[in-house]
Amino acid sequence: MAQLRPFSFLAVALVVSSCAVGPDFRVPEAPAAKTYTSAALPAETETAPGKAGAAQRFISGEDIPSQWWTLFHSPALDQLIKQALKDSPTLEAAQAALRQSQEELRARTGSALFPSIDAQGIVTRQKISGAAFGQPNTRFSPFTLYNASVNVTYTLDVFGGARRELEGLRAQVEYEKFQLEAAHLALTANIVTTAVLDASLRAQIQATRDIEKAQAEQLSMVERQFQVGAAARTDVLLQQAKLAQTRASLPPLEKALAQNRHQLAVLAGRLPADAALLPEFDLTAFDLPQQLPVSLPSSLARRRPDIRAAESVLHAASAQVGVATANMYPHITLTGGYGSTAETTGTLFSAGSAVWNLGAGLTQPLFHGGELAAKKRAAVAAYDAAAAAYRQSVLQAFQNVADVLRALELDAQALKSQADAETAARDSLETAREQYKLGAASHLAILLAEDQYEAAKIGLVQAEALRFADTAALFQSLGGGWWNEAKEDTAAKMNKE
Repeated sequence: MAQLRPFSFLAVALVVSSCAVGPDFRVPEAPAAKTYTSAALPAETETAPGKAGAAQRFISGEDIPSQWWTLFHSPALDQLIKQALKDSPTLEAAQAALRQSQEELRARTGSALFPSIDAQGIVTRQKISGAAFGQPNTRFSPFTLYNASVNVTYTLDVFGGARRELEGLRAQVEYEKFQLEAAHLALTANIVTTAVLDASLRAQIQATRDIEKAQAEQLSMVERQFQVGAAARTDVLLQQAKLAQTRASLPPLEKALAQNRHQLAVLAGRLPADAALLPEFDLTAFDLPQQLPVSLPSSLARRRPDIRAAESVLHAASAQVGVATANMYPHITLTGGYGSTAETTGTLFSAGSAVWNLGAGLTQPLFHGGELAAKKRAAVAAYDAAAAAYRQSVLQAFQNVADVLRALELDAQALKSQADAETAARDSLETAREQYKLGAASHLAILLAEDQYEAAKIGLVQAEALRFADTAALFQSLGGGWWNEAKEDTAAKMNKE
């Protein structure tokens, strides 16, 4: 019976090792909310003249295509994003971080689940003293020993500490995966909004130049009237000041455009000096997506990369609680070795040269000054912090969606009002100029009309750009459709075949 005890002990250890201490991770439940905003969304938004003024409809539960930016129907934008996805250092860094976490998982999986087997060869030159054998006067000649052996070491994962560690590493891989998805989404969304800003600044510069040209013509007319005594010197000075003020507004716009082009080049993975090689965007070249898919609130937490990344951090923190708990229990290590020792290489593995060993070790923590218990409490605290961060990321995500949904509704209203204001200001300026020619209006009325028209014209361009930018923000806030990428790639391949 005594010979069976080691095997009985091993059997019990293997049975116990099927369990793992610490909490089993459970994915947090999605919020029970049925809507993103307190007030119901309209069936469709307001309409206004122009492509940017099209009505948009919110379609609840509709899915988002992975390449959502193609809905703007801009070939130049599509090509720029395609190139940026290949050249972006940000994506390269995220991909490298993912590969690193995958390799670290593979490395630890091998060491945690399988025994370590090492081959060893040793050659030693020795001289021993007879004193070691109680014969101090005996002399021994130096000799050489050759040793070749295979050693095996295996630590039983009795309480699941190694498996919890692997669980945490798998969660880290998931985290890096969703960080990559988040970087992909942020890059594409930033390129879209930067391209829209590029188009907006160009339109604002063109509008300002048109206004400058009209004001210069108005100044020429006032100067001619002054020369014939039909206008006062103050009218000329006021018109000159107004023209100078308009010209002064151009450099800030051109500076903003240059900086925006530099930003666009960097997003595309290029140097700012290459900005001239990038396409120039025009607001009229974009189509406003009219069908806006709105994911169900219950699915948002499974689709936002930042939420999934926060979930992975929570999962890893849960696994670390298990690791800290397992460290408080015994550790069992099995070792074994087989080899040969001889005085010459030719006699290695000959009869009588074999050596072997078997061993089992058990380490039971007894006293560490409260270190192990404190580390477990620290792991629990880290889990609580990760849980709070996860809840905050969910709240922030819902706020993002609610903000942009309400913004899209109000953007449409603002654009309609701005279009009406621009039309009225243009008509008012034309009327004032006609009346001034006939002597029925003062030059001060023209200046006031010019101020109103300039503000309305620039405001209209900004309102148009805002609708495009906020539409891109909606796709970003809903997660960007990354979960459909593999499905769409498969469908595209089938269509080609």
